[in-house]
Amino acid sequence: MQTISEIRALLEQRGLHPKHRLGQNFLHDQNQLRKLIHAAALQPGDRVVEVGPGTGTLSEALVDAGCRLTACELDADMAQIVSDRLGDRITLVHGDCLDGPRRLSEALNEAIGSEPFKLVANLPYGAASPLMSLLAVDPRCQGQYVTIQREVGERLLANPGTKTWGPLTIYVRAYCSVELIGRLSPQCFWPAPKVESVMIAITPHPSRLELPESTLNRVIQTLFTKRRKQLGSILGRQTSLPEGISSDRRPDSLSIEELIALSTLPVFQTEHE
Repeated sequence: MQTISEIRALLEQRGLHPKHRLGQNFLHDQNQLRKLIHAAALQPGDRVVEVGPGTGTLSEALVDAGCRLTACELDADMAQIVSDRLGDRITLVHGDCLDGPRRLSEALNEAIGSEPFKLVANLPYGAASPLMSLLAVDPRCQGQYVTIQREVGERLLANPGTKTWGPLTIYVRAYCSVELIGRLSPQCFWPAPKVESVMIAITPHPSRLELPESTLNRVIQTLFTKRRKQLGSILGRQTSLPEGISSDRRPDSLSIEELIALSTLPVFQTEHE
């Protein structure tokens, strides 16, 4: 694996510096990188997707582990470094991983194809939430093993009734389980960010939830734009609610199971203008 000195040298040789606007904080702690790879339980031949490879520290370790790697890098300078070091040993997509907040980019989607894969990445902070949400409902994705900002991790691990319980938490955990792998100090990165980070594992539930994402989205948007109001006020006092859910409950007190029960209400079954 690349050391911090090697990462610095790769940039200095090309007259480059980390780009703050792209959230370039390179994870160089080799123990943490090994922990992430170990958590993913990878086998030789596994298809792996990495978003934001930077200079390729994690990429090289994944290739050495025998993975078939597809890496997506937005920054042309970083993409060139990865290409120079790994060449045709990986599939490299140069561009944004997303095409808007609700869709993978066409180039990345085509590179992945129809095969099952795992996401293993030190995710750029700006892309983390929408990407994790998308892959949580992608039937090809067998798991996400990622480094993200601690604040986002706390939202994913939150419980009902807390301030961090909200749309991201519910959307991801309706379809997947979320587990904390470890906590990372800013010193694990170069340059050191101003925030702490966590590693998390997001794995699909053994039995996939038979609830269309569009329906769950309607439930979340309807309720959590008015999260401090009572259900009776939001849905109407005459609405017959599922057993065990009273009209004086507030959205942020509802469990995922209760939200799924509410999704059966007629108001959530079709689009409304």
